[in-house]
Amino acid sequence: MADAVTKLSPAIDDLSSARRTLATEIEGLNALAKSLDQNFVKAIEVIQAMKDKGRGRLIVAGIGKSGHIARKIAATLASTATPAYHIHPGEASHGDLGMITEDDVIIMMSFSGTNAELTDMTLYAKRFHIPLIAITGNPESQLAQYADIALILPKIPEACPNGLAPTTSTTMMLGLGDAMAIALLERAGLTAEAFRVWHPGGKLGAKLRKVSDLMVKGNDLPFVTADTTMDKAIITLSEKNLGSVIIVDGDKNLLGIITDGDLKRHMAADLLSRKASDIMSHNPRTISPNILAAEALDIMLNSAASPITSLIIADEQKHVLGLIRIQELLKAGIA
Repeated sequence: MADAVTKLSPAIDDLSSARRTLATEIEGLNALAKSLDQNFVKAIEVIQAMKDKGRGRLIVAGIGKSGHIARKIAATLASTATPAYHIHPGEASHGDLGMITEDDVIIMMSFSGTNAELTDMTLYAKRFHIPLIAITGNPESQLAQYADIALILPKIPEACPNGLAPTTSTTMMLGLGDAMAIALLERAGLTAEAFRVWHPGGKLGAKLRKVSDLMVKGNDLPFVTADTTMDKAIITLSEKNLGSVIIVDGDKNLLGIITDGDLKRHMAADLLSRKASDIMSHNPRTISPNILAAEALDIMLNSAASPITSLIIADEQKHVLGLIRIQELLKAGIA
């Protein structure tokens, strides 16, 4: 094996090699974007029709490096509200064809389109009239000819100097799969809030959490009334330990807020005997409980006056529902 590997010259510029590889793959993606035609639209419409029926799944399959790309595309589709999963064509030939139903749609990926391992799944699709979408670089291949819709990849050289290792071709496949996933996502009008259903965990799940998931509420809120004297207001501030007290009327409607900054600005000998209404800041910034926590953090950090550390959550009638602090947002990984 060692004799078959040619040692590289130290003079080879790694950065030049990397840039040449990326330039070739970018060329492939640009050519792919220009080559898209109504067949792409037809493929999206077939998949959308399957989704509209409320049953069936998108089966994505490929062999070799195309198989790895197929697995990633299936995962991307599934995470963007298109029910999809990957099936290995070899396993399909040994029983997994039974996982595919007449309500499904199949995407099969092969740059050459001539892999023998794809034959059984191709014939199965034709036998049971299951829509077959081919992604291939060979329009004359058996796969392209049997497919109901053939998406043909441009003939751009592989980035591999020997023209052998799948590089440009698999990059184009991956880009095409992403393009399909996003087109279907936009057709569905998938919002960031809905996106969280498929991404509840990790950093992405944290960014998609709503303010209502993290806010302090109920008896933990530091409520005082307008005529509460400051000695009692400061006790509430200390007990609740949220850095502020919220001034409300008897129906918990917002009147104002007192923060550490307000206390510093009004520091005087008579502070403790004054009323909360004398010290509070009027018309504090409020937000809806339905906005994303990441948006709340952005509001705090980019306040017109200066960064703020907490926001009051209220409805349209200014009824106080909760309080969100920057500390809770950071603890939850919203950054």
